[in-house]
Amino acid sequence: MNKFVAAVTLALLATGAQAEVTEDMLANDATMTNQVVTNGMGRHLQRYSPLETLNKDNVKNLVPAWAFSLGGEKQRGQETQPIIYDGIMYITGSYSRLYAIDVATGKELWQYDARLPEGILPCCDVINRGAAIHGDKVIFGTLDARLVALDRKTGDVIWRDKIADYKAGYSYTAAPLVVGDLVVTGNSGGEFGIVGEVQARNVENGDLVWTRPVIEGHMGTLNGEESTMTGELNATWPGDMWKTGGGATWLGGSYDERTDTLIFGAGNPAPWNSWLRNAGDKNDGSGDNLYAASRIGIDPSNGEIKWHYQTTPREGWDYDGVNEVVAYDDREGNQRLATADRNGFFYVLDAADGGFISADPFVKDITWAEGIDDTGRPIFNEDGRPGNPAEAADGNKGDVVFASPSFLGGKNWMPMAFSQKTGNFYVPSNEWGMDIWNEPITYKKGAAYLGSGFTIKPNYEDHIGSLKAIDPDTGEWVWEYKNDAPLWGGVMTTAGGLVFFGTPEGEFIALDDETGEKLWSFQTGSGIVGQPVTWEQDGEQYVSIISGWGGAVPLWGGEVAKKVNYLNQGGLLWTFRLPKEMASAN
Repeated sequence: MNKFVAAVTLALLATGAQAEVTEDMLANDATMTNQVVTNGMGRHLQRYSPLETLNKDNVKNLVPAWAFSLGGEKQRGQETQPIIYDGIMYITGSYSRLYAIDVATGKELWQYDARLPEGILPCCDVINRGAAIHGDKVIFGTLDARLVALDRKTGDVIWRDKIADYKAGYSYTAAPLVVGDLVVTGNSGGEFGIVGEVQARNVENGDLVWTRPVIEGHMGTLNGEESTMTGELNATWPGDMWKTGGGATWLGGSYDERTDTLIFGAGNPAPWNSWLRNAGDKNDGSGDNLYAASRIGIDPSNGEIKWHYQTTPREGWDYDGVNEVVAYDDREGNQRLATADRNGFFYVLDAADGGFISADPFVKDITWAEGIDDTGRPIFNEDGRPGNPAEAADGNKGDVVFASPSFLGGKNWMPMAFSQKTGNFYVPSNEWGMDIWNEPITYKKGAAYLGSGFTIKPNYEDHIGSLKAIDPDTGEWVWEYKNDAPLWGGVMTTAGGLVFFGTPEGEFIALDDETGEKLWSFQTGSGIVGQPVTWEQDGEQYVSIISGWGGAVPLWGGEVAKKVNYLNQGGLLWTFRLPKEMASAN
């Protein structure tokens, strides 16, 4: 750094003003304790803070600092993760809203409310999971499948671009991912026969750089021209089924800088009725429906697929493959990737090429497969597959089977966390199953494209939610924390030995990372389905979580929904602090 740049930097620091958000800040977010500028508290999505001021001994002294209401009548599920930079916190809200808040006082600075058209088709509540920040912009997606970049100081629109056609069932709910000069997004709408895709735009002006569909047979683009086909046409899809093949990339992605790879998950193939998508009961790969229900490594420079790993080939239970992929180093220093799939298995992959390392159950009851073989392919229990309606006497409904996990998954969208302190993962899971059957279905633009019916049921009387500490080297559960209602919010770990998460009953909880013992809790007034963060400010450690019940469970939960129908909706961002004078008090 030359003397002039150093002088300017010192002057900015002295006045409290900070420079634009840079690639270096994003790349080092996991180690910078005075900010949170990436979804996942680092683009590897570990959700681990190196802060240890707040610890097992003093967490009982954590107190509310301020609370912020999202206001209005739009009190649906609140799943955002806060972004914090230059004294401002940015959160998104239901119905595609974005707020800028003074992080010291909780006072609103500005609000952007997207003007959503009539006829949007969000599958599973009108939620939004957060924003991205870069330069002088804060960027988020909307339910009508658009991406909007706002001036982070004023909330004025800098650019706006269309991701896809909302009238065909597309939407967008994930936090965008910024890598270098690209802002990278997926898409939502897997229940409407859309085609999953990853898109990269110039972060400065929103111009499209490349696209990568994740269903075989579709062409990618680079700089406005066709590039390469995804997979091989009709290699694993019959006829024209690939044209409406699903595979929505609705949860967003991670970035592994060790290998310079974007990692996205692809959701369920469409329709759910697997008999329409494959050659009967063959298990020779011809009916795998690539690259649905898969994790995919993508070259950020051109959108080319580097590798893929399919967690549930020939998928027939809505076991999306979108769950986040966390980049980490195991205890022996090997570069690894971990993901807890909706299908109930916790997978460890080789970071270099996505190669299979191990898979172990992280829920108690799995009926659809007996296990995972040495190649990483499931050993199917064919009796656990919903019946073929074409073989039914009336042709209208195949045999009903009980399947576990339910279609909402052993783990759904709610992000797990990794602790660099313990080397364990902390996985929010649910113990539930479903009665499921297949039905005939044909594609119609903008209409649900399922071909299945279902009813979700709890597997146990004493709990559905289950937060598990998992050793990724062995697959063993270190401990389990049971919760009556399903868990639907994110997890965070800290160097202070704490695991933070929230429950639908409204409790915000801190556990001991080694034992699972509850050390602190606070009642927020509405169910928590959001994502906690922590940071340092004026020598004190702060923690934030949004409270506001909603998401898929009350909409799709069947018998499970009855367990949570008493819960009130909300929209309140809680921020807590550990006072300096209490940091050393036991």
